[in-house]
Amino acid sequence: MTDFSSIELEKDPRGFATLWLNRPEKNNAFNAEMIRELIIALDIVKSDASLRFLLLRGRGRHFSAGADLFWMQQTAELDYNANLSDARELAKLMYNLHYLEIPTLAVVQGAAFGGAVGLVSCCDMAIGSEDALFSLSEVRIGLAPAVISPFVVQALGERTARRYALTAERFDGNRAREVGLLAECHPTTELDTQVEAWVANLLQNSPQAMRASKDLLHEVGSGELTPDLRRYTEKTIAHLRVSAEGQEGLRAFLDKRQPAWQEPQA
Repeated sequence: MTDFSSIELEKDPRGFATLWLNRPEKNNAFNAEMIRELIIALDIVKSDASLRFLLLRGRGRHFSAGADLFWMQQTAELDYNANLSDARELAKLMYNLHYLEIPTLAVVQGAAFGGAVGLVSCCDMAIGSEDALFSLSEVRIGLAPAVISPFVVQALGERTARRYALTAERFDGNRAREVGLLAECHPTTELDTQVEAWVANLLQNSPQAMRASKDLLHEVGSGELTPDLRRYTEKTIAHLRVSAEGQEGLRAFLDKRQPAWQEPQA
């Protein structure tokens, strides 16, 4: 796929993509260039109708150490308007990842600090290693997790987000699972095997139904049970039932066979 300098985008022939943070010599710390490339990569993923889901990973020992030190030094010399422009780019990345139409799974090993916690929070699901380390470290350097805060609060809940945003405590993979940031955590040596199990599971599902379910959950996530929301949910299931994939899935279930989107099993 497209050549990048700080990330990699790999397309698997089975119908999904892996987006790699690829600055292992810098612990995948992100800067303006990486943010720009991630936005471009997500646009590529969004435009490819053959992709069923996306994995977000980091090359090397760490998922991401957060913001690059040299980039932070540069931003310290910028005026308000230039910093606002930088913040808007980061916000665009987070929103585009959060609202990507296909399911997203973050895979975390090593450090996930600062904005990296935001990336994990923007994904629909996340798994990680038991010895992964997370931290909302911004207050230690006089900043706040501002742009990522809406997604962190959704992922952790407000009370837990308050604790970690205000203390900058580090917490490991087991704690991340307890508070809901990770769905599962495993020994580092088993992480790739577990990723493949998640991939195999997702490949069993209707691509259209996963997209529709994600859109539906965005709509109901506010918790406001309005008449419009009720109508939306009614129309969603009615549309899926009469769609080509919906009909194929129902017929396959009734005929006791695999639906067309699943690979034949030996």
